[in-house]
Amino acid sequence: MVNRRFSPRLTIEFPAEAITRMHLVIDGYRGDSGRMWDADLIRQFLYDFPSAMGMTRITEPAVLEYHAPKTEDSGVSGFVIIAESHISVHTFPRRHHVNVDIFSCQPFDGDGALSKVKELFGLEEVETWQLERGLEWMDARQGKEETQRQRSDLEARGSAMGSGTPGV
Repeated sequence: MVNRRFSPRLTIEFPAEAITRMHLVIDGYRGDSGRMWDADLIRQFLYDFPSAMGMTRITEPAVLEYHAPKTEDSGVSGFVIIAESHISVHTFPRRHHVNVDIFSCQPFDGDGALSKVKELFGLEEVETWQLERGLEWMDARQGKEETQRQRSDLEARGSAMGSGTPGV
């Protein structure tokens, strides 16, 4: 696990034979609260970001504004399912804080992802964690087969959802 405070860059290296699921967690502080309240901005980010990172978006982004009993807990949350897994954003504008999770069964450019998130919300400070998940497979072949099976299942579900087939 990589845990860095004020880190402008993450070092992410994957051996060619390694099959892992990469989970990048970003906690951002002292950001632009106006951008954190902007549900359209977050929706557009969740729509565009997957393809910019070489991922495959299979659902439309879901974005909701939440008004909590404690006003500092209010904010905007968004989620998009990608063929590789998911991306979520949770903002707390009155705290100038944001949480972003990017989880993919394929390696991706963690530096580029962090840069885009920092720019999107005008973050002055970040904490990041990069988790390598899915290491439970016996070997790379097994991991690759399982990843391909999961991707095919997600793509099939995405196609069924787009066809209007109920219950799928």
